Amino acid sequence: MAQRDYYEVLGLNKNADADAIKRAYRQLAKKYHPDLNPGDAEAEKNFKEVNEAYSILSDSEKKAKYDQFGHAAFDPAAGGGYGGGGFEGGFGDFGDLGDIFGSIFGGAFGGGTQRRNGPQRGDDVMARITLTFEEAAFGCKKDISYNRLHKCPACNGTGAEAGTSAETCPDCRGSGQRVVVQRMGGMSFQSKTTCEKCRGTGKFIKAPCQKCRGGGLERENRKLTVNIPAGIDNGERIALRGQGCEGKNGGPAGDLIIEVSIRSHSIFERDGVNIYCEVPVTVAEAILGAEIDVPTLEGTVKYTIDEGTQPGTVFTLRGKGIPYVNNSNGRRGDLICTINVEIPRGLSDKQKDAMREFAEACGDKNYAKKSKFSKGNKKKEK
Repeated sequence: MAQRDYYEVLGLNKNADADAIKRAYRQLAKKYHPDLNPGDAEAEKNFKEVNEAYSILSDSEKKAKYDQFGHAAFDPAAGGGYGGGGFEGGFGDFGDLGDIFGSIFGGAFGGGTQRRNGPQRGDDVMARITLTFEEAAFGCKKDISYNRLHKCPACNGTGAEAGTSAETCPDCRGSGQRVVVQRMGGMSFQSKTTCEKCRGTGKFIKAPCQKCRGGGLERENRKLTVNIPAGIDNGERIALRGQGCEGKNGGPAGDLIIEVSIRSHSIFERDGVNIYCEVPVTVAEAILGAEIDVPTLEGTVKYTIDEGTQPGTVFTLRGKGIPYVNNSNGRRGDLICTINVEIPRGLSDKQKDAMREFAEACGDKNYAKKSKFSKGNKKKEK
């Protein structure tokens, strides 16, 4: 079967630069890697093709030869053998793959098998909860349900069927790497690649656990009661250490990361530890002054407004806002209130007559801004 064009393998055209080649390689290598596609022969074949294509196109000299002669540049039988270097094993830059998979697979690339066989930390798990305004302000306990990977009880996390155990890989003899030797033009070239049989672990399971299919971990639904600290804000996260996926080979478990969403309130708006609200008062209360009810997170409190209070007047109730998170002294933000004078509608004739008498009795002297505005207009008319 004809060998595929290397540019086609990476999904590129022949004008692709080095950065585009590396980006395409990283994406495809991760997509087809055997550890992410266990038992998938097609993915394994694609993985080899991607590595082979990258090993040529990432090297400027080899790329130039390939652009000129195609696959014949590296085929001794075609007479175009690449004279000093040759194809080094058909695999790409292990340093690049180490960057991609180092955190996921424990350094299988370029780091030998020690890290692959060593303890591996479990993955973190993300979850989300929604709180009421008051629950976020004062803290609460919430039940949460999430999925995570935990040690398979049937094989105790070994991946091997009960009564059996993993054996030293016969192909790599426990090293996790396989030596590939190629001969070109009377010269031999060798390189190391990850052992396909054991995937770099150095261990081979003859009888995989039927419950977890040899993975050592299985999915479970876990339920926890979580303490929500008072004062937590929208979008903040809570990390519960060790409550994520369990690790492998004795490694620690990952974390459960809970992201908080807070519902809006019908009265209050929040900005950090301070909260804001509008307090409606009647015209009579604003004119004469009054003791009014002001809503707070703990209920209403009494507050006295002065005679002649204007719409938009702001006053502050200290310590009636949101608690500071993890503050043992009970420190809190403030409640900042804005007066909103409500103008009555649908007055009766009697009420309208009373308002007219009131307006005539006041004249302009009781309205400082209106009086100044009227005087200013008169000057301009002259």
